[in-house]
Amino acid sequence: MVSSTRRRFLEGATVGTSAGLVGCLGWSAPGPAAGDATTSHLPASVGLRTVVSGLDAPIAVSFLPDSDRRYVAERDGRVLLHGPEGVRDDPVLDLRETTDTDGEKGVLGLALAPSFAESRRLFVRYSGPLRDGMPDDYSHTFVLSEFPVTDDGTRARRDEERRLLEIPEPRDLHNGGDIAFGPDGYLYVTVGDSGASTDASWHDRRGGAPGQAVTDDLLGSVLRIDVDGATAGDVSSDAGGGSGADGASDFDGRGDRHGGGDHADRSHGHRSGDYAIPEDNPLVGREGFDEHYAWGFRNPWRLSFDGEDLYVADVGQASYEEVNLVEKGGNYGWNVTEGTHCFKADDYPDATPERVRGGEPLLDPIIEYPHEGGPVSGVAVVGGYVYRGSTIPELDGHFVFGDFIPKGRVFVATRPEDGEGLWETTAIDLATPEKLTRALSFGRDGEGAVYVLGTGSEGGGLFRLEPDE
Repeated sequence: MVSSTRRRFLEGATVGTSAGLVGCLGWSAPGPAAGDATTSHLPASVGLRTVVSGLDAPIAVSFLPDSDRRYVAERDGRVLLHGPEGVRDDPVLDLRETTDTDGEKGVLGLALAPSFAESRRLFVRYSGPLRDGMPDDYSHTFVLSEFPVTDDGTRARRDEERRLLEIPEPRDLHNGGDIAFGPDGYLYVTVGDSGASTDASWHDRRGGAPGQAVTDDLLGSVLRIDVDGATAGDVSSDAGGGSGADGASDFDGRGDRHGGGDHADRSHGHRSGDYAIPEDNPLVGREGFDEHYAWGFRNPWRLSFDGEDLYVADVGQASYEEVNLVEKGGNYGWNVTEGTHCFKADDYPDATPERVRGGEPLLDPIIEYPHEGGPVSGVAVVGGYVYRGSTIPELDGHFVFGDFIPKGRVFVATRPEDGEGLWETTAIDLATPEKLTRALSFGRDGEGAVYVLGTGSEGGGLFRLEPDE
């Protein structure tokens, strides 16, 4: 049973060891060995400098290149421009008419093209109404779109929206929703399990849980697509891959192509054909949708890069929160494992469904913390970044992250010297905890400084971590 506090959040807002089944066998996965991680140099507290105030529910921030301006996404459907003179009155983009904000829905992801200075392309992930022909009992449509932006950066052309990907979502829960470009230039997209992983009837219909049934749908995964490498129809094609040569079409839930058909038990995707599949995506030429990069996630709320390292914060179900250091083709265990521990819901089938992919090692997270007990605990992980700024040198190279209910703290994780096992996690006090009573997301600017988006005594805001002086 999800706690009432956790439910309010959900309604409002091989690097890992292949030991994911160790917890299911009754043993504990190894933690950091004594002396492996050095945390004695970490600051006892850090400050929060208010960069943007007067927001409502800020979800994501993107920093414009070569300027002191930034875009901030509000969950209600707006993308705002903040600069030296404050927040511009007119939104850069206003999607409120087409964005559903019930439950966990809304604008959930924001990214600038790596070539933004020249191409002026803005990518947004939001929750839209159901497409025609979808079952009435489905919740909404996952929408990933591209918008051209004016040369001065003050307005995105709403009427020139290019929808890249649409995924019918059965429920309004566990949407994931973050997007980011990797160092390879590809766009990474997190997709949650839509709240169906513990529903036995869902397993009966689909032959597996979202996150494991990679041949059935795009749920519970990190996707990777090439938004530059395609003209219409220029996509990878393979048996069961869910992509082919004929422009706009639907993904059937089992990997076949169709132009309509039976949608009732499927959560396929509809794409414009205006993106390509990277040739080295792990399921290219294999059974399963080519878009998958890694799978086995419940609600991968936020992702971030540090060089080539990809961190994914996955919100847990009943007991544990986790952060994964994701590798291509990795299976991160949900809903077989929660963190490093075996997960078994009351209504989960007695036997593993036959169509769950067999033989894949389940990778453990690098970070986990419980919902209660211990020096670090919380209700829902909200992501983080490796700190590369200059103002708090003690944090350099550490993963700085947080929980939805911060309790006056941020968390700092330290990589073990041997690179094995769970990272040591430390709670660091906030000098002004009243500024941040709800943390929603994190960001990092071009100089490596880390920011927190959330709400508190000043309303919603964007706050930069600085030394406590």
